[in-house]
Amino acid sequence: MQTGPKNLITDIQGLRVGNAQNDALKSGATVLTADQPFTASVHVMGGAPGTRETDLLAPDKSVAVVDALVLSGGSAYGLDACSGVVDGLRAVGRGFKIKDATIPLVPGAILFDLLNGGDKAWDDNPYRALGRTAFNAASESFDLGSIGAGTGALSAMVKGGLGSASLQLPDGTMVGALVAANPVGAVTTPGDRHFYAAPFEMGAEFGGLGPDPASGLGLDLDSRKTAAMSPRENTTIAIVATDATLTKAQCQRMAVAAHDGIGRATVPAHTPHDGDLVFALSTEAHAIDPTMLGLIGHAASLCLARAIGRAIYHATPAPGDLLPCWSDLNA
Repeated sequence: MQTGPKNLITDIQGLRVGNAQNDALKSGATVLTADQPFTASVHVMGGAPGTRETDLLAPDKSVAVVDALVLSGGSAYGLDACSGVVDGLRAVGRGFKIKDATIPLVPGAILFDLLNGGDKAWDDNPYRALGRTAFNAASESFDLGSIGAGTGALSAMVKGGLGSASLQLPDGTMVGALVAANPVGAVTTPGDRHFYAAPFEMGAEFGGLGPDPASGLGLDLDSRKTAAMSPRENTTIAIVATDATLTKAQCQRMAVAAHDGIGRATVPAHTPHDGDLVFALSTEAHAIDPTMLGLIGHAASLCLARAIGRAIYHATPAPGDLLPCWSDLNA
């Protein structure tokens, strides 16, 4: 396996990602959409998820495809970013058709960033506008780090962020991940230098420092984030994707497998105070042997672990930050 040309989820042909953020708010939204509606499902392993329209992604539900997926900051307020994306899709005539009605289908998930030092004293919910702006900005190229849904994200010890990564399988199948990393747990080992995801790093995509040579990792659960706020303001939300043709049930299995990537990159993961959630989608570009599903799920987990490392590696400082960036501590 090797990375795709951009090492982004948009190495999968037809996918586009858009970001919008408000620096004073220290929050934002990220939208993934595509040239055509796509098959998708979801799996939740965190104890505190915040979601919109995820029930329709269950394999037994009648809706076959959706038009976009949204990751957003803002806790429950951030779910309104989906409404802005619905507005954008409707404006271009995209959505489920029932006679003269057009209904864009946009599932979404949120992370908690309401206590991260940003100005949250709004009169009108800003997330609908952020969602519309992110949709309008969707393209094949996008930045990582303190942007979009990752703008105000925090891990246990350093700033979180938005990350992405891709892998091409030996048969040409492409797999990718997009994540907004805001976990309870740490993404770096004690000392803030090495990444838990380091064994899975490709090249030097998040510094190339290699794994921490220390043993007994995972026993020290110190958290600057908890000290600055409380243990409840968290969640890692992600999208994994492939161009292989998968059913909704197979997409759900891909999402389940991809959660291993969160566990590999974050210690601890899937806690009662995280809302850890992974969407999985297929653009159905080409058929595969059903035995490939296991390899695709494994590749998705590797991409997600690497995307979390890249999210933290690319985070940048801003006025009023509660936590340092990894780059500040390793200059």
